[in-house]
Amino acid sequence: MLLSSLLLVPFLGTLALLVWPGSPTPGQLRQITIVILVAQLVLSLLTALQFDTATAGLQLTEHHSWVPSIGLDYAVGVDGLSLPLVLINGALTLVSAVITRDISKRPRLYFAMLLLISGAVNGAFLADNLLLFFLFYELELIPLWLLISVWGGVNRAYAATKFLIFTAVSGMLILGAFLGLALLTGSVDFSLTPVLSERLSMGGQLWLLGAILIGFGIKIPLVPLHNWLPDAHTQASTPVSVLLAGVLLKLGTYGLLRFGLQLFPEAWAALAPGLAIWAAVSVLYGSLAAIAQTDMKRMVAYSSVGHMGYVLLAAAADTPVSLLGAVFQMVSHGLISALLFLLVGIVYRKTGTRDLEVLRGLLNPERGLPLTGSLMIVAVMASAGLPGMAGFISEFLVFRGSISAFPLATLLSMVGSGLTAVYFLLLVNRAFFGRLAITPPSGDTTADARLDVQLSSVAPRETIPALALAASIVFIGLVPSSLGNLSEVASTALANLTAGVS
Repeated sequence: MLLSSLLLVPFLGTLALLVWPGSPTPGQLRQITIVILVAQLVLSLLTALQFDTATAGLQLTEHHSWVPSIGLDYAVGVDGLSLPLVLINGALTLVSAVITRDISKRPRLYFAMLLLISGAVNGAFLADNLLLFFLFYELELIPLWLLISVWGGVNRAYAATKFLIFTAVSGMLILGAFLGLALLTGSVDFSLTPVLSERLSMGGQLWLLGAILIGFGIKIPLVPLHNWLPDAHTQASTPVSVLLAGVLLKLGTYGLLRFGLQLFPEAWAALAPGLAIWAAVSVLYGSLAAIAQTDMKRMVAYSSVGHMGYVLLAAAADTPVSLLGAVFQMVSHGLISALLFLLVGIVYRKTGTRDLEVLRGLLNPERGLPLTGSLMIVAVMASAGLPGMAGFISEFLVFRGSISAFPLATLLSMVGSGLTAVYFLLLVNRAFFGRLAITPPSGDTTADARLDVQLSSVAPRETIPALALAASIVFIGLVPSSLGNLSEVASTALANLTAGVS
């Protein structure tokens, strides 16, 4: 029942918030949500404590027949691929709730949607049934759309609608692939345990794998399927951006490994060279697009496009080292991007702008945001892959595991890693160094040039989560075995599975 409790706690919490009697204040609703999410995180940690790191397969499994006529069973389990993502979901959803400031508009619905998304993500990571995974994958769609469309920025309706359309297409393609697998194999067994693709011709495998690649490629997102992400991040509130970048994008990379690589190993091996080039293109495009941005939030959003390409490169190489690097990259990107969006949100709330042509000198120790600036430098170094940070470990493993299989694509991705340092140094240099000034853009004669501003201090509800995220990034960088021990056996087993059919 331990894994089921990871679903029941947030789902029952959602129901409790919606039917809570009386008229609780936004602060009370926030406190209730935090208590529920702390309980979920504790359960996630208990799952990790009971996890056997020497076992490759699913553990703590639960199986109950649900709708056997269509092959839908309630089957859940956890392994070294899903456990780190369950942990990061518990941590970052809690961060999102903690940093949420006063919500005056429909607070009951807001916090209920946070809990519903967290439970759906847990269900997707733990599902051992294709249809069950799809149900949880789709369950987070409408809540996230609401979080963007109701509590987003000025153009929130446009961004939310684009997100909804792209993600709906993603779900249709994934469901089509799952149903096509049943149709072509003549089986209604949607369990992940048997690899039924061996019954298919190579042509059938390629068609189904193509649908999965595009479906999860939208969610990751990979170029040219990424168009929805910068707008969604720009219009979403800071807590929603933390949740979207840190957790929800990982549904795409997890699905790519679990349902692409694992179910169609022969077709994956055939497409691997093309996937490696796709990964390199996505890395380079995301990095170059980030350099061109003047909005801090859009810059971080495009950096996610580039960094998610590393996971595809690692999966294409399909070696034990590269797949372990893919897990590290998912976790490290989740933590680093969450910290970056949190810090950008602080800057925007304190200054009223994210424009790099406007901001100056925020690192000022007396009148600026010195702690925010210092943490931003830490996050930038981690994202650029400096030693001692989680980003270095993940990129090193990805490149080390991929260089022998795809040297050109790996070298191009290394160039993209170098470009990360370029655009984030531009961000830090423009916004945090120099004389403290928030000046209007050139040509804007209506705005007031506030050269001697005094920025107010940042609340503990934002500094404490930021410090915790920074500490986690450094801890994983200095003690990579803390994560590697959880996932090494599972990533090796996955590589051996595909090696056996190549």
